[in-house]
Amino acid sequence: MIIVDATIVNVAIPSMIRDIGLTTTDAEWVNSIYALVFASLLLTTGRLGDIVGRRKVFLIGTIVFVLASLVAAASHSADSVTVLIVGRLLQGLGGAMILPSSLSTVNAMYQGKDRAIAFAIWGSTIGGTAALGPLLGGWLTTSYGWWWAFLINLPLGLLIAFGLWRYVPETNDPAARRGIDLPGMVASIIGLAALVFALIEGQRYGWWRPIEAFSAGGWTWPSSRVSPSGVAFLVFVAALVAFLVVEPRRARAGRIVLLDFDLFDIRSFRYGNVAALIVSLGEFGLLFTLPLFLQSVLGYSAFETGLVLLALAVGTFLAGPGAAQIATRFGGRTVVRLGLVLEVVGIVGIGAVVGVDTTGWTYVPWLVVYGLGVGFATAQLTGVVMADIPVEESGQGSAMQSTSRQIGAALGTAILGAVLVVSLGHGLQQRLVDAGVPTAQAHQISGVVRLQPTILATPDAALPPGVPALTAQVRAAADDAFVQATRHVSWAAAGWVLLGLLSTLLLPRESAARGGTYAPAGPGVDAEA
Repeated sequence: MIIVDATIVNVAIPSMIRDIGLTTTDAEWVNSIYALVFASLLLTTGRLGDIVGRRKVFLIGTIVFVLASLVAAASHSADSVTVLIVGRLLQGLGGAMILPSSLSTVNAMYQGKDRAIAFAIWGSTIGGTAALGPLLGGWLTTSYGWWWAFLINLPLGLLIAFGLWRYVPETNDPAARRGIDLPGMVASIIGLAALVFALIEGQRYGWWRPIEAFSAGGWTWPSSRVSPSGVAFLVFVAALVAFLVVEPRRARAGRIVLLDFDLFDIRSFRYGNVAALIVSLGEFGLLFTLPLFLQSVLGYSAFETGLVLLALAVGTFLAGPGAAQIATRFGGRTVVRLGLVLEVVGIVGIGAVVGVDTTGWTYVPWLVVYGLGVGFATAQLTGVVMADIPVEESGQGSAMQSTSRQIGAALGTAILGAVLVVSLGHGLQQRLVDAGVPTAQAHQISGVVRLQPTILATPDAALPPGVPALTAQVRAAADDAFVQATRHVSWAAAGWVLLGLLSTLLLPRESAARGGTYAPAGPGVDAEA
């Protein structure tokens, strides 16, 4: 539910703009506020689950998420952008309570072979539903209205609440002392929120120098020397330094801490998180770029785009059972590496066949291969990260793992988005100049297409004053430039996933403990907590 809602809004944005008058800035915040709140609270809510009970936090998060979804849906009848943004903010809060609680509950409940199967199902669900979001969003928006993308969470929430009450036992850390680590919470929330904001908005507002005015709630960014993204990154650095100083000092004094840094003495946890961050960076690049290409160049509708991406979800779900069996026999590390190899093959294949004359079916085999890779790698990499985490500290471990993935996804969107934008803008401008278009006009046109790629799929799109019309010649040049830019993003994404594959070489050898987990490297080097 929470993964689908991270992607479902993308295809509903055009309808929201028409119905309740979203501006471009509003649309950005509808997307960004969810990821911003979600990522910034994971560490805090994960530790909260260890203390007060993971099922309890899971249930409260579900209630918050469903109520927030109803608030977001109510923005349609209220005709209010503010109500929609508030609903999305509260969804981020609920999602941050659900995700680490679900993973830490799995980690605490299962052992041996069952544990490998449970992680395979958990990981396949995460990977597959990321691709289901655009399909479900496109169908609901087209058939019933965009607000049903939120209302559908009500029956899902009721089903989840019943399942929690009927089947899921309460787990927590019985030795955990009651209380909060207020300095750690403040530093982590401010730092992670600032980092995610900088990564999401850097391309739009400028990484350091302002390139576009930033405004929120009627307030406009006052500085013309430094962008809000640049300041946000400095805030992140300051908060990170504070967190790294305060947390060990509190631990040495015997006080409550938000994150036990001793967990990073566990080699599987330390290097598993590194691998998770790098892999997420590459994985999310394709989901960001391919839908834009299908809609902007091939002219696919949101629903048709979702149908093509369904192949990725099919591959991911098919990988689940096989991942568990292979992990039981050969170990989770082997499955992760197999998955990453398949991901690289799938991404490279998509980059090789992309073209203006291709159809959606051309991408289906490569998306299935890519999906199989995501299913193998996501499922078992989660198991690798959590393998040697003490059960009583599952909340901290799962929250850190989820945070690594979220930061990786934000980095992937920023870096690969920059590759797309720079390649598309430069390639289109060069093609237009070569075709005889004056340099000044070529620069104007490429600037518009670079910031709004979907404008290519809209014949009567409104252009900014002074920008020449997008003639058939311009659109053809833009399509060619988009093909080349998509290839560049594919090569870059494949490179990051390959780097993630190499990072798995740092993982320790597997042992028989806890059903295929990991052994410490040696006395005094990587002792288990």
